Amino acid sequence: MSSKIIRKVISTAKAPAAIGPYSQAVQGGNMLFISGQLGFDPATMKIVEGGVVPEAQRALENMGHILEEAGCTFKHVVKTTVLLADINDFAAVNEVYSKFFSEAVPARAAYQVANLPKGGRVEIEAVAIVGELA
Repeated sequence: MSSKIIRKVISTAKAPAAIGPYSQAVQGGNMLFISGQLGFDPATMKIVEGGVVPEAQRALENMGHILEEAGCTFKHVVKTTVLLADINDFAAVNEVYSKFFSEAVPARAAYQVANLPKGGRVEIEAVAIVGELA
């Protein structure tokens, strides 16, 4: 006898729509996989102005809306990946990041990449656990 595993696409108008053939997030069982979030303003689908700090702020706000749609919070996040156009922005992004992840700090990797979509300076993806936390 096999048990079925839930596979559910998570989508919210409060976060930017996907700009390609992918979902904002996909829940598989009790795991939530959130696609990389850029500093897009969901209303205009343009990168917010002002550089890496407001972009990181908006990317994490967008991630928060997706988490909320899935019934989660930032405390549910167990792993993130931070992609930077310039690794020298690491400290500035870390300062913003620490405001969202202050209690239940997830595992994380950070990389400098050659290019990000739409000229973004930072992109952040995450994996979260769905359900009641113990």
